[in-house]
Amino acid sequence: MKTTEKAFAKLNISFDVTGRRPDGYHDMRMVMQTVSLCDDVSVSLRDDGYIRAGTNLRYLPCDERNIAVKAARAFFAAANLKNAGADIGIRKRIPVCAGMGGGSSDGAAVLRALNRLTGKPFSLAELEKLGAGLGSDIPFCIGGGTALAEGRGEVLTPLPAFPACFFVIVKPRFSVSTPELFSKLDQYPIRRRPDTNGIVSAIKGEKLPAVCRRMYNVFEDVLPPKPDDVPRIKGTLLDCGALGAMMTGTGSAVFGVFDEQKKAETARAALAKGYGEVFLAHPKGRLKI
Repeated sequence: MKTTEKAFAKLNISFDVTGRRPDGYHDMRMVMQTVSLCDDVSVSLRDDGYIRAGTNLRYLPCDERNIAVKAARAFFAAANLKNAGADIGIRKRIPVCAGMGGGSSDGAAVLRALNRLTGKPFSLAELEKLGAGLGSDIPFCIGGGTALAEGRGEVLTPLPAFPACFFVIVKPRFSVSTPELFSKLDQYPIRRRPDTNGIVSAIKGEKLPAVCRRMYNVFEDVLPPKPDDVPRIKGTLLDCGALGAMMTGTGSAVFGVFDEQKKAETARAALAKGYGEVFLAHPKGRLKI
């Protein structure tokens, strides 16, 4: 039996780091949003204990280094399914190393798919707990929608649906080292923070402009000097009518929020002249488990 899941990308509507934890991780506070850009993940069961993954991108690993394979192995262990295996096929659309949770979303899709294929042995909360052991973004990616994420990202408070809008997402040519950015953030005081409480209130009030005025990502202040694409892309998005623009995650993808599709399409066309990965997307609600 085979099933296919959509693995939706995520955007950080805000990203704040509030401290360093005793376990070496950081405490974060962020509003996260699922968007329509997605990978396709197909999963079928095997009875020989073998887990195999394949993707349309040759440079991605298909062994235990792939989080989708790790997710399948963790699921079978938690469900006590001995000799269970899986064939996993991933058609990638979400940019790699972009801060959009592409790998985490694939792992979350595998967990949802296996849960369905094996008779739903786990609740949403149990899947999120299982996912937290695999990666900080996976718990959010399992259920998606709009949420306030705290702790390492695994403490989730669901929020009302994000106001209707369009996202233009641009992946620059460079990628960013997440450990390097966290290290830099530890060395310097944070100069500016997002108004996360204000964003939550604005989402509840369906006030898109108020959300966008309060967006920020603290990692933009510690980017290496040479990646000047982030402010350049933000400037183009704002010039084309975006209500707000920021980098998502630890980068390097940048997005703008538009209240009109025509403006969003104009921005996408303008940025496509200089960048190879430019996407138009919209918010997605909670996913079915």
